[in-house]
Amino acid sequence: MSVEFRESVRHDDGVSTTEPTSRRRGRRPAGQDTRTALIEAARAVFAENGYDGATVRAIATRAGVDAAMVNHWFGGKEGLFAQAVLKLPFDPLELLGVLRDGPDDELGERIVRTFITRWDSAGGGVFVALIRSITGHEQAGHVLRDFFQKFFTALISSIGSDDVPLRMTLCASQMVGMGMIRYVAKFEPFATEEVEVLVRAVAPNLQRYLTGEIG
Repeated sequence: MSVEFRESVRHDDGVSTTEPTSRRRGRRPAGQDTRTALIEAARAVFAENGYDGATVRAIATRAGVDAAMVNHWFGGKEGLFAQAVLKLPFDPLELLGVLRDGPDDELGERIVRTFITRWDSAGGGVFVALIRSITGHEQAGHVLRDFFQKFFTALISSIGSDDVPLRMTLCASQMVGMGMIRYVAKFEPFATEEVEVLVRAVAPNLQRYLTGEIG
């Protein structure tokens, strides 16, 4: 389920995957602390500058580590983008388990409630960074499509629905659109509405995409 970019990785700023770890100049140790710091810094830099404007060096500087750590932990800027902007603040495998824990006819409610709650907890920065990036960089759009295709295909297949590709794209359009309106365009009252109000309003349509008649 993870969106990975371990091959054909571009290394901006001349960063090489072969740079020895002994040359690290960062103030943080090379551990989970470093990985977390890079993800937090990347989300901020991607939100401010978009994908093309965000450099490995700028992200590493904000995190207080050597730029080589981006390649060490994520394989390059693409991998870091996938982790910082698309995967967080939730892990896809863990999220699939959470969403499948309950009746299939309530799956739409669980999806809307879970996604909005977790996106809200991240302050909406995920979508700001995402939209800034995909409007000017084809690779960032590919990362987004790959994530939603894998996630919703696995989810829909697990409940035995037919016409999986169409259902997957309909579900993705609903969730991306919801994120755009709440966190990027900030249309009121949707942008500040209570989660449960949105669940009642949006979930029935999403449930139809998941299990109902769509043709």
